[in-house]
Amino acid sequence: MALTSRISLQGPPTSEPEDFLSSSLGVIFPDDVTNQHGDAEHSLAYVSPHLPRPLHIALADPDQESDRKLFSHYLWNASLLLAEFVEAGSLRLPLTVGRGDLRVSDFDVTGLTCLELGAGTALPSLMAALLGASDVMVTDYPSETVLTTLRKNVTANAKPEHSPHQTLAPVAVEGHSWGELTTPLATAQRGHFDRVFVCDCLWMPWQHANLHRSIAWFLKSRSDSSSARAWVVAGFHTGRVKMRGFFEPAALAEAGLEVESLWERDCDGVEREWVWDRGQEDVSERKRWLVVGVLQRRGEVVEG
Repeated sequence: MALTSRISLQGPPTSEPEDFLSSSLGVIFPDDVTNQHGDAEHSLAYVSPHLPRPLHIALADPDQESDRKLFSHYLWNASLLLAEFVEAGSLRLPLTVGRGDLRVSDFDVTGLTCLELGAGTALPSLMAALLGASDVMVTDYPSETVLTTLRKNVTANAKPEHSPHQTLAPVAVEGHSWGELTTPLATAQRGHFDRVFVCDCLWMPWQHANLHRSIAWFLKSRSDSSSARAWVVAGFHTGRVKMRGFFEPAALAEAGLEVESLWERDCDGVEREWVWDRGQEDVSERKRWLVVGVLQRRGEVVEG
């Protein structure tokens, strides 16, 4: 089943010309995939056959240019994919991941502490909270517009009746700017999390080092948990060149991190090896494919 099949728009009918064009692209270009979903006028319904009720996802209505540039007022396919992985891993559903090198159970969050960076709509975090995580923290840039929407989504969806187990992990929403590690939040939560989620946050190369630092800061140390991992998923829509530097071994090593697994997956579940350069990739192909990375700590504990 296609990755985007679980999402539908909720709200007033579209009336802007660009909305009609966007909705017709799949007819004009059958290979075209929608990689961003929703707008301020339309909430989203996320329907999983494994959840008792749909999740209703609100989207931010940014009134400042600085907020709009965050692009957190959409749901992106990277969040859909990681949500699907978390669901399959935690419920032991059949799903092939990592080109056969990983087991779907590697994405089980049962009993784990989870943090999301640059959460946007927080869909993977909501799934973790509903599917057995011990506690969940959702973070994004400390803009009140963005954080208000995150809190709204948590309030609406983080409920036991949305869980197949009728259970719910505690969920907190906080502001965090990547690389800013002297705040009360960063001080209190250093080395606390078994899993760090990162979805579609790689389109700003100038922020890669800060994102590395935040992942390493919040991830549990090897002495506390040798199984602590960061799950990084991103679409190629902004271009491979902009995002690939995030996975450079030397850059990760500076933060005390390394790649455990790295591969590519399209919206229909087809997987292929990661490569640094595929030459010219057209827009439709870039929108269809995502990179999935599993990061772990290197041998030594990172100092801030």
